[in-house]
Amino acid sequence: MTSVLDTEAIGKVPRRRRHVRTLTGYLPEKDAEGKEKWPRGEEKVWKDGLRSLDTGVPSITKSIVNHVQTSLGRQAHEIDDLGAYQAAALSVRDNLIINWNETQLHYSRTAGKRAYYLSLEFLMGRALDNALLNLGLKEQYTEGVKKLGFNMEDLLAQERDAGLGNGGLGRLAACYLDSSASQELPVWGYGLRYKYGIFQQLISPEGQQLEAPDPWLEHSNPWELPRIDVTYEVRFHGYAERLNDGSGRAIWEGGQEVLAVAYDVPIPGLNTRNTNNLRLWESKPKRGFDLNSFNAGDYERAVESSNSAAAITSVLYPNDHTTFGKELRLKQQYFWTAASLADIMRRFKNLGRPITEFSQYVSIQLNDTHPTLAVPELMRVLVDEEDVPWGVAWNIVTETFFFTNHTVLPEALETWPVPLMQHLLPRHMQIIFDINLFFLQSVERKFPEDRERLARMSLIEESVPQNVRMAHLACVGSRKVNGVAELHSDLVRTTILKDFVEFYGISKFGNVTNGITPRRWLDQCNPGLSKLITKTLDIEKSVWLKDLTKLEELLDFVEDEDFREDWAAVKQANKERLAHHMQVSLGLKVNTQAMFDVQIKRLHEYKRQTLNILGVIHRYLTLKSMTPKEREKVIPRNVFFAGKAAPGYYIAKLTIRLIVNVARVLNADPDTKAYLNVFFLPDYSVTLAEVLIPASDISQHISTAGTEASGTSNMKFCLNGGLLLGTVDGANIEIAEEVGPSNVFFFGHLTPAVEDLRYRHMYHPVPVEKKSPALARVLNEISAGLFGDGGVYEPLLNTIRQGDYYLITDDFDSYIEALRMVDEAYNDRTEWIKKSIRTTAKMGKFSSDRAIQDYAQEYWNIESTKVHDRCIIKWSNAASCI
Repeated sequence: MTSVLDTEAIGKVPRRRRHVRTLTGYLPEKDAEGKEKWPRGEEKVWKDGLRSLDTGVPSITKSIVNHVQTSLGRQAHEIDDLGAYQAAALSVRDNLIINWNETQLHYSRTAGKRAYYLSLEFLMGRALDNALLNLGLKEQYTEGVKKLGFNMEDLLAQERDAGLGNGGLGRLAACYLDSSASQELPVWGYGLRYKYGIFQQLISPEGQQLEAPDPWLEHSNPWELPRIDVTYEVRFHGYAERLNDGSGRAIWEGGQEVLAVAYDVPIPGLNTRNTNNLRLWESKPKRGFDLNSFNAGDYERAVESSNSAAAITSVLYPNDHTTFGKELRLKQQYFWTAASLADIMRRFKNLGRPITEFSQYVSIQLNDTHPTLAVPELMRVLVDEEDVPWGVAWNIVTETFFFTNHTVLPEALETWPVPLMQHLLPRHMQIIFDINLFFLQSVERKFPEDRERLARMSLIEESVPQNVRMAHLACVGSRKVNGVAELHSDLVRTTILKDFVEFYGISKFGNVTNGITPRRWLDQCNPGLSKLITKTLDIEKSVWLKDLTKLEELLDFVEDEDFREDWAAVKQANKERLAHHMQVSLGLKVNTQAMFDVQIKRLHEYKRQTLNILGVIHRYLTLKSMTPKEREKVIPRNVFFAGKAAPGYYIAKLTIRLIVNVARVLNADPDTKAYLNVFFLPDYSVTLAEVLIPASDISQHISTAGTEASGTSNMKFCLNGGLLLGTVDGANIEIAEEVGPSNVFFFGHLTPAVEDLRYRHMYHPVPVEKKSPALARVLNEISAGLFGDGGVYEPLLNTIRQGDYYLITDDFDSYIEALRMVDEAYNDRTEWIKKSIRTTAKMGKFSSDRAIQDYAQEYWNIESTKVHDRCIIKWSNAASCI
């Protein structure tokens, strides 16, 4: 006899999900007296073998050498900077894992409520410096690597930015994880482990953006811990058959199955042992290699399933202009949410609580609409696998999820074609239809016979083909909905979700203004300013890094001339650092005595990098018309751009091409290059931002009013003493309220005027020449070929001449006047430095520590819980083990 494969069982799912015992979430058994029993072997031998934290230089150097010898398999005579970085990172990771294990055991022991942050992006930045600063071990490791013959700065430069995000959405998520750990909140993040990130940005000789894979994992990632025993099966396609027993249950079978494999990234908090977790999922085939096809000579089919599974986590935001790309994006979103919910459910079940108490122990934050499929997925798990009645399951779902909206742009509100959803996720489409019917019946009872309202609020857009409105689904499936700045939250309530506010009431819709972590965005990226603040305030650095409102005490030193000189010296040093970086990495020389004017963010029409470069061209034409004597009175200005355009976003890529070619002309013009230079820094990243932001004198946040949800780069620049030039939009408004209107430079139309202006553009257009002669001249010079073939830019210029949806023509003259005001203010260096100090001093509101506490208290209902039962690291860098 032998074991026989049951071919009928292939593709079918067992009645219940199998929860595999994994490395996390379990507690030791207890004896009759309630004492924990040692699980196996001799307790003393185990405890003698447990290592403690490496906090002294001798133990640190021993740990690094050990990793060189055993983890890397190398010797002192063959180790280079990259190898030394990897060994140092592994040594630091050892400390993090010790704290991580203690934290997870503490969370399991307390068995309290946890929150989970689902984000498709986590733009983490480099980890080594951040970990050392949060652990309080930067000085010891710096001395240790020096004793081993290396320089810490050289090692830090070896680390590649993790390719896990692209823009503000991902950076916000990273800040919130840092703050959760620092605030000792039980929060985990869930994301995807992208093999190639979004893309590496290259610039062609013509100035065009080119995209290449970003192989950020080619040298392995020392910060992640593979959890090969934490795997979940995720299904696509197949068929769903409803059961006729009145339960609402169905059986989903067949199709493709892939494996989600977990990788953990420890997230340390500042001045605490609490170390939270970012769990990333990698897709792998369940049965990867088809040996029969290979033996038959069909080599492509032999690896087809392997390639199909691996593609899911290959790239962030695959181009969805093709049917394949659209399906891959939807696959990504379901794969990630299904694996995350399976993991969360497994952890909850370890508590031994009834399934009906799920929402009492679990809160899940949906960061934008990308994780919205978690709503029908949790319904599927509860109804189909846990036998929870439909109505009870829906109550659990709507008490578990919380939804953060990040946009009011109609084109950015995510939708998915119903035929694609039915093809890829047949059971979920059934559930969404059921939710929609249940919801619309409730709406109809409150607003009888209001058919237009039903059509507006439906989860299904009645287009050809039909589309699932993900923002509506997230709203209906969540306990609370929030925007990310006061203006944005008000727009959410009065525009895109107005009908839902009228149905649910205002209490469901709140605001949590975005925040940034001062650990990375001041202490790490601007150590000179951090030292000056600590010295001036005469308090421990950890105090103000955890309570940013302490910076207000800097206002007492605004009139102190010595302090102002020190402040200006820090800014100048940061300019020199940026200039050195550009000289070394790009071969470009930068005048560090000029004003540094910076706009760095992903390329999009609403962010209006186009307005900026058109303003630069206007400035250039004005300089060209001056006499040499007149130019001598002009303040020299360096204008810096950085950011990536989506591969399929043609207009945004044309904007990059225009910026690059304007820079070529301006920077080579002997008449003007002493007064105006433009730089486009390719392949924007967190690490590049950490060099650009501290060097800025002025930063531009110039979105069309009412289009930017919040922004976080505005907060980072202001925290580092850069002044703000912007529109009355997003968090710019709240920044101005804090720092005072005299310390910001506002321009442009306000949000209430935007729709009327767009109406006039459509039905009563006015030629650009009449509306803004200065802008018309700029556009004409571009068309005439001043910056290369003018015909190339016509599609971009026509978005301004015809329709002008983002109000370039309406705001241009006001923008030029605001730039003039900046020049005038910068001329008074003493007053400018005072403005800079006041700006930094009033940024306490914009700490992500404040924001995460808002979520914890007002949304998730979780409490801080400090790990202190075994070993406490003090900020003095000493360790006390008890």
